[in-house]
Amino acid sequence: MPGVVRGKGGKGLFGVLCAVLLAAALRVPGQVTVVKPGGAKSVLNLSGFALGPGPSAAEFSQTLQSDLVRSGWFTVSAAGGAFNLVGVCRQSGRILSVECQVYQPSTGEYRLSKRYREQAENARALAHRVADDIVEGVTGRPGVAATRIAMIGKRGGVKEVYVCDADGGNLLQITHDKQICLGPNWGPAARSLVYTSFRSFWPDVYLLELERGRRTCVANYPGLNTTADISPDGADLVLTLSKDGNPDLYVKNLASGRLSRVTRTRLAGEASPSWSPDGREMVYVSDSSGAPQLYITGRDGGVPQRLTSRGSENVGPDWGADGLIAYSSRRDGFYQICVMDPRTHEERQITSEPVDHEDPSWAPDGRHIVFTRTQRHHADLYILDTMGDPPVRLTTMQGEWYSPAWSPK
Repeated sequence: MPGVVRGKGGKGLFGVLCAVLLAAALRVPGQVTVVKPGGAKSVLNLSGFALGPGPSAAEFSQTLQSDLVRSGWFTVSAAGGAFNLVGVCRQSGRILSVECQVYQPSTGEYRLSKRYREQAENARALAHRVADDIVEGVTGRPGVAATRIAMIGKRGGVKEVYVCDADGGNLLQITHDKQICLGPNWGPAARSLVYTSFRSFWPDVYLLELERGRRTCVANYPGLNTTADISPDGADLVLTLSKDGNPDLYVKNLASGRLSRVTRTRLAGEASPSWSPDGREMVYVSDSSGAPQLYITGRDGGVPQRLTSRGSENVGPDWGADGLIAYSSRRDGFYQICVMDPRTHEERQITSEPVDHEDPSWAPDGRHIVFTRTQRHHADLYILDTMGDPPVRLTTMQGEWYSPAWSPK
């Protein structure tokens, strides 16, 4: 900010928390079932779907089958099945056309009947759309094949923000700050991203409008500006600021710039807020008990409610669209992914492998979670199916990959 000397400043645990956040930025990284594991899969018969000649048609078919399997809801088959997929994919010059119907042989009921037309070069994107329509038509749940995942990638020694498809394809670097970038989070309809960058040599928060290619600094107060999350309606930003001393949570209206303080915890720090689906509350991390634990408070503040008690540390919460909170809990020396229902405090530990599992982010289907898996000082992103399918590695390209955020639909 003009005329303001930027400095670490603050008192109490600010210096400690700032050091912890910087270290995190620089480092390589009785239960109750909340989400029912081992969900039954439907067999989807693909034998009635015809494929015309052409490389784009072949790419469409391969991507569609992969998306359907990765959804977790289907086993694909060439005979029999609870559902039949019929139709055709044709490539004519630069145009790809698809006719697609899904019906249930036992009842004759059609779950999907639709035609599509797209540029042949966008075969993968078209396959993602069709896969999502099939998932929603059969299950009533949103598909996630056409969503994207933002992340921090370290390639060539610098951490920048990247975006890829939900299957790991189409990786794109979207920042070139040449300084440390941290914690990307999506805005509504995946039209914008908010993240922290040290491009000014201090941690400031930036808003990226992806379609317009415009970047705006939305928080550069003295001290720490970090761990920002955009409200579900896109109007407000919750973030951690230390401008008044301790790192506390604030809500900033993006249109007016009006700033409201949410927490006032003496001699403690708050960070990593995540909005509830209705935008009325937020879950966050506080070390007021002496160790990082999860708390919930209203958007206007109030008495916080402590959520977690198991695990020596509980961090990185993400409040999913279905109302469940995913987070990382340190247990037996390793961070594990857990899921909690904040209404009942019932929880389930989803991972158990003796490596670190961190930074969970819900997919909009309420079933899948993307997270950072660190083993032998190497970090990659994995997709976790909370209903029982094995984890799938998302990042197979060279580099270190952290802090994923799954886009909304």
